[in-house]
Amino acid sequence: MPRNLLEVKSLRVLYKVHRGDVKAVDNVDLNVEEGEILGVVGESGSGKSTLALAILRLLPKTARIADGHIYYKGKIDLARSPENELKEVRWKEISLIPQAALNALNPTLKIVNHFLETAKAHGVHDRKWVVERASKLLSLLRLEPDRVLKSYPHELSGGMKQRVLIALAMLLEPTMLILDEPTTALDVLTQRFILDLLKDLHAKTNITMMFITHDIAVIADIADRMAVMYAGKIMEVGDVYTVFKEPKHPYSIALMKSIPSLTGSVEEMRSIPGTLPDLVNPPPGCRFWPRCPHAMDVCKKEEPPVVELKPGHLVSCWLHARR
Repeated sequence: MPRNLLEVKSLRVLYKVHRGDVKAVDNVDLNVEEGEILGVVGESGSGKSTLALAILRLLPKTARIADGHIYYKGKIDLARSPENELKEVRWKEISLIPQAALNALNPTLKIVNHFLETAKAHGVHDRKWVVERASKLLSLLRLEPDRVLKSYPHELSGGMKQRVLIALAMLLEPTMLILDEPTTALDVLTQRFILDLLKDLHAKTNITMMFITHDIAVIADIADRMAVMYAGKIMEVGDVYTVFKEPKHPYSIALMKSIPSLTGSVEEMRSIPGTLPDLVNPPPGCRFWPRCPHAMDVCKKEEPPVVELKPGHLVSCWLHARR
């Protein structure tokens, strides 16, 4: 049986704004199993990136973890660990590739210096080991180490810079990699190449990944399990095949209908009416009910419980809780 590498329990993250608190992540429960690729999907503003930043406590100053726990390997609570303990986890155990990652490289430093500075920041000063490790990783990602390490960021293409960042994230041999929209700024062909590389990397290293994206087709291609987020809440969790073939939450169903199909007609595609709710004053009950075609009175008053439809397939919806 796979064991949970990361367990998020009842996590709440708030952003302070002049009107009050934005409930960006609200009472989220989510497990990441050792050696899997977990996909987290949802519209922009659903709380996916905030969840990623909260795991490593890299939230901006306007945000805070208001409640909940983030257990790593069942014993370290990242939500409450002191900073010196967090430093031992960040990059060494869990690495994060943030949004807008293509802008993360310092334009004044050669690529080799990015690796050396990253290692030095975490107490590794063996230049020979760092260069050899970087070369090995770059080769694994189908780059020419001798050329790339001597280059400045502007001398590399977008796809090459993305692969450099993946190599940087894996420099200190972490157990888990969190990728926040890693293919968003790339063209379709480069996206395809990066996804193939990540799958190949996972097959060779068995590194655990949390892959965050708004592109549900990407999740279908790379993930083992998926979690569907909406307005700071987890709506559905299950293995990719089950959620794609038998989505149970109305939001998951709407997401599936919003993407083109190779077998269906264009006329079958449907947009999701309405917009995300105001997360300073979210609607009572289920967050999705103002856009849901199946909304009932109870949906507008009470938050739905999480129902396990079958082992590993969870849904938070009154349609299934009432059966």
